[in-house]
Amino acid sequence: MSTTRRVYKIKKTKKKRRKRLWLFLVPLLVLGLGATTYGATLYMKAQHVFNDSYDPVEASAKRSASVDPLEDNFSILFIGIDDSDERDYKGNSRSDALILATFNKDQKSIKLLSIPRDSYVYVPAKGVTTKINAAHAAGGPKATMDTVEELFDVPVDYYVRMNFNAFIDVVNSLDGIEVDVPYEMHEMDSHDKKNAIHLQKGIQTVDGEEALAFARTRKQDSDIQRGERQQEVLKAIIAKATSARALTKYTNVMEAVGDNMTTNLQFSQIKGFIKYVTGDNGLNLETIKLEGQDSTINGTYYYQLNETSVANTKLLLQSHLNLGPKEVSNQTEAVQPQVEE
Repeated sequence: MSTTRRVYKIKKTKKKRRKRLWLFLVPLLVLGLGATTYGATLYMKAQHVFNDSYDPVEASAKRSASVDPLEDNFSILFIGIDDSDERDYKGNSRSDALILATFNKDQKSIKLLSIPRDSYVYVPAKGVTTKINAAHAAGGPKATMDTVEELFDVPVDYYVRMNFNAFIDVVNSLDGIEVDVPYEMHEMDSHDKKNAIHLQKGIQTVDGEEALAFARTRKQDSDIQRGERQQEVLKAIIAKATSARALTKYTNVMEAVGDNMTTNLQFSQIKGFIKYVTGDNGLNLETIKLEGQDSTINGTYYYQLNETSVANTKLLLQSHLNLGPKEVSNQTEAVQPQVEE
């Protein structure tokens, strides 16, 4: 990985509402690995999962030609929604987290950009400037993809939408993962029950609910430490999922993902992910984060993105996708945004 990479950190927000962890990339990579590792039975299972989860959307207007993950650089927007039985938004919930992933075929590298859910941006589907998480409620995955394209001036080729249960079920399907808990924790569970999760300090195996609580807490530290815990969880899942003893669990993992996912990726396109997972140097993954600050507009909290950080991130993503100014097609004219009251 290049030593000259640029990583933009998010300042710690004072907002009390927690951002939830969505390790979107893990289930997708596990499915890709499974399709090549466990033979015909598992391959057929993966195919069935993706066929059931397939939900196409209109192709990006910023592409002049179709994209093939087997041959081209491409991008995926991972959309996390908290559409649990308790909340029952019937698919019209706001997105709870967004991660844009770009894939470079020559470098065999992946860049992950976390987009804060309260980011103050222009949402084309609503015609106003508001929180980015409002896009999904306004028009589902396509409206969210269009909003991210507007913000960073790059095509969003694919999406993967998962609800809250996917991460928990994947960890449980692997019979838990091992993490190093830095201090005693009392956290809410996925049903918003306060202090339902109690973890002692030290190295231990945690189940899905416990792993989620471990990854999202920040009561005693900051977003920086929380990010480090999320990376630890990510590495632990990948290590467990790619170990020989986990092969027999792949069917359960796929079922956990399939029950909680929709995507416009077809199963035949999943083969394009294999080269990013099985390279000689392991998974070449870089996390990019946006700078910004807390802001209150008309009495509503927003995360105001730093314009320089957005501009630098835009250039970084375009470079990773090997896009020049002429290759980002159908550029929209500047729109004078309205502010959502």
